[in-house]
Amino acid sequence: MKKPFINFTNHSSDKWGSRQREEAEKYGEIMDIPFPAVSALAKEKEIQDMAEKYIERIVRSDPAAVLCQGEFCLAYQVILGLRKRGIVVLAACSERYVEEIGDKREVRFIFEQFRSYL
Repeated sequence: MKKPFINFTNHSSDKWGSRQREEAEKYGEIMDIPFPAVSALAKEKEIQDMAEKYIERIVRSDPAAVLCQGEFCLAYQVILGLRKRGIVVLAACSERYVEEIGDKREVRFIFEQFRSYL
C-alpha cells in the first residue's frame, strides 16, 4: 500500500486543479488534515502544544510527504518537527496573476510545483 500525501493546509484538495492533484498523487493518495485556525492572541506555548498534537497525528499516518501551509508560527513548528522525523515537507508554489478591473482586483493562482522545505 502506498503511503499518503498529507495536505495540511486550509485549502481542501477537492478544490485543487488537476495539475496539483496529479503532482500530489505521485507521492501517494491525498489525505486532507485541515490546518486549524490560530488565534492572534495565542501564546508561544499554545502554538507549541498545537504543533506537537498535529505532528503526532501526521506521523501516525506514515506519510510519503506533507504539504504544510498555514499560520506562520504553527506551520514553522510543524515543519521543524516533521523534518526532524525524516518526513518530506513541501510548499505549493504558484504564479500569482492580478488583473485590475475598474476598482476591483481579480487574483488567480496557477499551481506550478511543490518545493521542499530545506
